[in-house]
Amino acid sequence: MQNTSLEKMRQLKMLGMANAYEGVLGLPINQHPDAHEMIATLIDAEEQNRSHKRMKLFMRLSKIRYQATLHDIDCSEQRNLKKEKLMMLADGSYIQRGENILISGATGSGKSYLSCALGHQACMQGYRTLYFNMNRFIEQIALAKVDGSLIKWMDRMKKARLIILDDFGLQPITHTVKLIILQMLEDRYENASTLICSQLPIANWYDYLDEPTLADAILDRLVTKAHRIELKGKSLRKRSKHVS
Repeated sequence: MQNTSLEKMRQLKMLGMANAYEGVLGLPINQHPDAHEMIATLIDAEEQNRSHKRMKLFMRLSKIRYQATLHDIDCSEQRNLKKEKLMMLADGSYIQRGENILISGATGSGKSYLSCALGHQACMQGYRTLYFNMNRFIEQIALAKVDGSLIKWMDRMKKARLIILDDFGLQPITHTVKLIILQMLEDRYENASTLICSQLPIANWYDYLDEPTLADAILDRLVTKAHRIELKGKSLRKRSKHVS
């Protein structure tokens, strides 16, 4: 009967539960938990297994550029990044509140690495995350328009709880791309978070967008509920190649 139960658990893809049950069966009889404790143990094992699988799936689908974690981030006054600020973002509650993160700084200041660490943390917490540099983001929009899948692509963006746009402001963007960014932000407003990395100071984003009506609308949805991080200091590229 025990072997039959194990087999049924595996057939039902309850692998966490099956592994935990198999572990219990390996214990001496006098160490077996009672029925209520057994049920709790098996449910907890299955929940943890599914959470781990979901995290791995989200990490794979996110396309995050660097394998960075928050423990890797150097917090200091010289960088204008306080540990308290980073820890405030570490619990992921900003995603629940639909708040954005805007990271600016010179090339080599560690913007991309920090954004990837925050993206990794979001995946670990079970939030669907997508990372794009602006080149790839624009390319995906163009491809979606050509093959008629733009609405489907926008729905995918809407479902992501955290979207990271890296290298914002490095190249001009068309009126069409601006409209799509506006629609994306509108779909996500107060329900999901967007993280923007840019070499441009945030004060210059209005001029970069270069269309007053669209710039007002985009920045209103982006900046109003946002955490701002302006990284400073010398380039980190001398210490590590994993910065941008």
